[in-house]
Amino acid sequence: MTRCAPVLTVLAVLLAALGAPTAAAAPEASGRSLNHVAVIGDSYTTGSAEGGQGPNGWAPRVWQSLTTQGYRLAPDVAAEGGAGYAVRGNRGSLFGDLTPRAVRPDDTLVVFFGSRNDLHADPKVVAANAGAAFALARRTAPGARLLVIGPPWTGADVPPDVLRIRDALHAQALAQGATFYDPLIAGWFFGTPWLIGHDGVHPTDAGHAFLADRIAPLIAGQLSRPV
Repeated sequence: MTRCAPVLTVLAVLLAALGAPTAAAAPEASGRSLNHVAVIGDSYTTGSAEGGQGPNGWAPRVWQSLTTQGYRLAPDVAAEGGAGYAVRGNRGSLFGDLTPRAVRPDDTLVVFFGSRNDLHADPKVVAANAGAAFALARRTAPGARLLVIGPPWTGADVPPDVLRIRDALHAQALAQGATFYDPLIAGWFFGTPWLIGHDGVHPTDAGHAFLADRIAPLIAGQLSRPV
């Protein structure tokens, strides 16, 4: 080995002079950082009997879309049907309970989506619980950005209670320095009954594709653009 060392040194110098790539440079060649993304949501995220199950859900569609755009993603999703900030889901969880199941210290982005399940909840309780969930995400992943997507509705006749819930979430998101996006102002699902299932509540597969088309740019806007 001692005799080979001078030869290897000369070769290394020649390769460097010629600009030849080395193994050490390979990880930098992609120029893309890994984005750990956490999502907390309800049945609009888990999918339902009406649609959006498995790869047809908006979240898998978003990961696929962003990956084709060059983003490197490591997503964690914690969602439960029936859950909200103040209303427990079909397994007894609030959004605050789901938060530690998805959020990790190295997360780049934490997304909260919903929830129309809080329709009949006290807006003050929703505000308090939302503030606590956002703060928990901040403590767990101090370097992450927060994106809060408010509750959607299936038509333009949005109940006043939903508007109050939306306003409570908006205020708490701003207090935590999060980005808030309002599906009600954007008119998601307004005038598009074919995107909602027979139960009148949950999106079909086409409805989840609709969600993915709108949520993908929201998430991409919170991530560093791939090089």
